Amino acid sequence: MKINVKRELLLKALQRVSNIIGSRTTLPVLANVMMEAENNKLTFTTTDLELRITTSIEAEVERSGKTTLPAKRLLGLVSKFKGDTVSFDTNENHHTKISCGTADFMILGLTSDDFPVPVDFTAQRTLKIKQCDLARIIDRISYAVSLDDSRKVLQGILFSVREGNLTAVATDGKRLALVEKLLDEVPVGSDGDIIVTLKAANEVKRILEKDGDVVIEIGEKQAVFKIDSTMIYSKLIDGNYPNYKQVIPASFAKKISVPCLDFIDALEIVSVPLFDASSSYVKITFQANKLLFEANSNVGEGKEEIAIEYEGEEMSLSFNPQFLSDPFKHIGVDNVNIKINDAFSPIAIESTDGFLYVIMPMRNK
Repeated sequence: MKINVKRELLLKALQRVSNIIGSRTTLPVLANVMMEAENNKLTFTTTDLELRITTSIEAEVERSGKTTLPAKRLLGLVSKFKGDTVSFDTNENHHTKISCGTADFMILGLTSDDFPVPVDFTAQRTLKIKQCDLARIIDRISYAVSLDDSRKVLQGILFSVREGNLTAVATDGKRLALVEKLLDEVPVGSDGDIIVTLKAANEVKRILEKDGDVVIEIGEKQAVFKIDSTMIYSKLIDGNYPNYKQVIPASFAKKISVPCLDFIDALEIVSVPLFDASSSYVKITFQANKLLFEANSNVGEGKEEIAIEYEGEEMSLSFNPQFLSDPFKHIGVDNVNIKINDAFSPIAIESTDGFLYVIMPMRNK
């Protein structure tokens, strides 16, 4: 393989595919990126056996071929190169000479014969969504995915398609985050549900751009996210996602509009005395036209308040401060509605653009 490629294109391609490679791999070749050169195109592939990422760029191919090179080392080199063009010259032993400007390196690679081959994939359903919309959906709910190994289905994000509507759900059993989005184009194939791993969702979000569409092809046990010249193949989580609708109260007694920035500022300042506390909670109290925040621990206590429109009886609820702050950090709107029934029932935090977050208050004496 002998090729010349623009350094900027090369760097971006390596950044797209190298993130899934861990510090420890079960097979030496899994630490490498496979490079295939033919027809003036250079294709990069990495895999951790759960995810597989491929991306292609234009290249001047003098001699076609393929090899695998240590991905992190190659990325480190290319990020430091000063020249505009990078040249690769690989011999039959997979020793690759890499040149850029005045820099010359020899990197020892591994044969591509040992690189895992892709699993056969047949798309059964296809949907298209704007890249910026999918990025926002993942960001708004991914923090609520369970990190507990005991319930595998909760370790991913549910993507449910019904009659042209996409519903994305994440829950860890203590709180639930949900986004509903009407798709611009009717999906191809039948309605259905898939559970995408958190790692796959985060990789997709990392690569998504502000413009353009992402096409999601869904198979029996795999999904493919096609983002311009990049494709992310991911195994799906097998199993049935719990009926999330059961935890959403059918109605609420009160609905209070709350400014997001003021809410998170007040919550964060009263949470300072809770830092490193073994058990902590923040109490919020709805009073006449104000919302009071209170926290205390063995190192101190504090309170803050913000102005809201509220009438009626005073009501106090206690929450895990992290769980309460998460939706406000990711929701990306100016105001939300907090819907409550009483101090012991689930509350909902809701925006007007399809976001819903449900959380149970803590029971404190």
